[in-house]
Amino acid sequence: MATKITIWLNDESMSCEPEQTINQFVMQLDLPIQGTAVAINQRIVAASEWPTTVIVDGDQIALFQAIAGG
Repeated sequence: MATKITIWLNDESMSCEPEQTINQFVMQLDLPIQGTAVAINQRIVAASEWPTTVIVDGDQIALFQAIAGG
């Protein structure tokens, strides 16, 4: 069994499984894929790259949710 890795999600430390893609990570957090933006280490990652971008130990991840308003 692989050891968990430590990442930073919106400036808070958390553990997660190694070898996870952004797609898997967002689904694990039970967030909608539509309307969610992700930055890793201060670089926005296009949604088309989520299935192939793997999270690694120490990554700083920022998640943003689009909010409708008027």
